[in-house]
Amino acid sequence: MDKKELEFILKEGEGYNLEFKEGRTGIDKDIIAFANSEGGRIFIGINDEGKVLGVPIGNRLKSEIQTISRNCDPSIKIELEQFENILIINVEEGKDKPYKCKDGFFIRIGANSQKMSRDEILDLILTANKKTFDSLINESFSLKEDFDNEKLSNYLEKANLSNSIPTEKILKELGVLDKSLNNAGILFFSKEPQKFFPQSIYTAAVFRDAEGADVIERKEIGGSLVEIIEKVMAFVEFYVKVAYRFTGKPQRENIYEYPREAIREAVINSVMHKDYFETGHNNIIKIFPDKIQIENIWKRPKHFKLGETVFRRNPIIANLFSRIHFGEKIGSGFARIKEYCKKENAPYPKIKFTDSHFYVTFKPNPEYTKMASPQITPQITPQKIITELEQKILNLIIKNPRISRKQISTSLDIGEDTVKEYLERLKQKGILRRIGPDKGGYWEILE
Repeated sequence: MDKKELEFILKEGEGYNLEFKEGRTGIDKDIIAFANSEGGRIFIGINDEGKVLGVPIGNRLKSEIQTISRNCDPSIKIELEQFENILIINVEEGKDKPYKCKDGFFIRIGANSQKMSRDEILDLILTANKKTFDSLINESFSLKEDFDNEKLSNYLEKANLSNSIPTEKILKELGVLDKSLNNAGILFFSKEPQKFFPQSIYTAAVFRDAEGADVIERKEIGGSLVEIIEKVMAFVEFYVKVAYRFTGKPQRENIYEYPREAIREAVINSVMHKDYFETGHNNIIKIFPDKIQIENIWKRPKHFKLGETVFRRNPIIANLFSRIHFGEKIGSGFARIKEYCKKENAPYPKIKFTDSHFYVTFKPNPEYTKMASPQITPQITPQKIITELEQKILNLIIKNPRISRKQISTSLDIGEDTVKEYLERLKQKGILRRIGPDKGGYWEILE
């Protein structure tokens, strides 16, 4: 430990394998939680905000902490380390789970040590000797050949962390490096994650019919888990429509067909909680004319109850996501989805669980549907229904009315045929018209 490493840890903040304490009060719960999870470190002398307060470190304090660990049931072996006026307790993952202290059984959930319910204790007994997928070391991965420094740099930027300490120390602090990178590290920082885990591909499809027989487009989306989420959402926004209500104010009012932030949260949850041991299935998002459905393959925990059980399939992956504010509060995914739906006056999604799958199905916003439906009587407030892609095309035309189809195609990274189709849609909606010939003419926005 040196000052630069401590600065990184303070900036990183508490997480799945890192706890700050002002003093020794309550450390028995944290020691128990780390032993029942995948190990971690407790820094005594630092408050929750990451401010170093320091503690007087002597034989008495060290002896008290060793006594606390021995009084756990079963006893837990710890190692103590001192850096200046900070005492560090290193706790390894226990081999005799479950462990308890006088206040009960605890486990690590995100950055918290949480008391376990009876059902959670039973589940831990059944799975005590099983490693989570994301914690497994992959011997075929080479740090020299397969590691992507740019992906790590992008991640650190999103997490507002510096790269002032050696890369290997950063990876260890993030919980993804032991002797080699674990599976969580590979899914975030490998040059080609799908080379190791093809099941991490996310399938995105759009259908012309409600039954899913007529496919408009289908994509197999790969990359790091962060890249996958961003690409899936770009795909969704490509097809999800928005109605613009012109109210006479300087800013128009946007009414989206679906609650985009809620869908994003559901996509993050599907990636975070995917059963990566299942190698024959991908996560899937399906866009139908009347709904959007996210389908995830998983094995339902024996005592799982939606909204009550905190799920821990891939805790290291969850911790990495939380540090970049993807699904920030562990265990609150479905509550956050509801919050986003409420914010946009959209209906709550239908959530269905089976023993092997879970489905999250979003229905269109009724206000959008009303605005998009043909009206018998004239509308009091004028409105236009366009997609995100149509809006992007209009933005390019506003900047350059003489822009060509080829230039639009290049700027948006889509085919010229697609550009042609969407320009025609805008003309049919009375939003756009062409003045003059293809060569030498220009576009005029009517609305």
